[in-house]
Amino acid sequence: MSKKILFVMTGVDYWTLADGTKHPTGFWAEEAVAPYEAFKAAGHAVTVATPGGVVPTVDAGSLVPQVNGGEENARRIADTLASIEEIKHPIKLADVNLADYDAVFYPGGHGPMEDLAVNTTSGELLTLALKSGKPLGVVCHAPAALLAAVEEDGGNSFRGYKVAAFTNAEEAQAGFADKAKWLLETRLVEAGIDVQVGEPWAPHVVVDRNLVTGQNPASSAPLAQELLKKLA
Repeated sequence: MSKKILFVMTGVDYWTLADGTKHPTGFWAEEAVAPYEAFKAAGHAVTVATPGGVVPTVDAGSLVPQVNGGEENARRIADTLASIEEIKHPIKLADVNLADYDAVFYPGGHGPMEDLAVNTTSGELLTLALKSGKPLGVVCHAPAALLAAVEEDGGNSFRGYKVAAFTNAEEAQAGFADKAKWLLETRLVEAGIDVQVGEPWAPHVVVDRNLVTGQNPASSAPLAQELLKKLA
């Protein structure tokens, strides 16, 4: 039976570094494309939501052959991305009614570090999704959005949950650890979230109750399969 899956995506095309410069970014192509393909192949419908309903920007760095296993797959990712109509016509995050969806998925990229990490509307949606028991998937840098999910007592809604997220080691290898205002793994741990660190760049998916998280771009396809199992 066809289910409805909500993709919550970053609405920015930059990430402000510690020195104030704006690094061009957005969402990471593979992290949107691989799950989208898996969900559509399973017969499910996808709706994209962003802050303000802006059309999300792909990080140009996520389209190069070096991070896609060569020219051929890079071209396939770019072509698939260009064909995804839902990304071209997002709804406003503020208009989302969780009751309309069977699952929620957050693709990464450095964009969420800029906007979703401090977006209270997204934070409230994440808290509701977690408590609803509906499958909730978050990958790579998108766990930054968990930082905005706060309870009335000021604690994080995800405290005590086991998660995978882009690690400090990976950020260092990507060349941004010494340039960032803050590091995702560090900030999640400070919020009381149990970050399970896997090998850099290798697929690493963590399932804790209805929450499914992935560490990096390579984790997005296996994460989608775990979400599909929960939707079955």
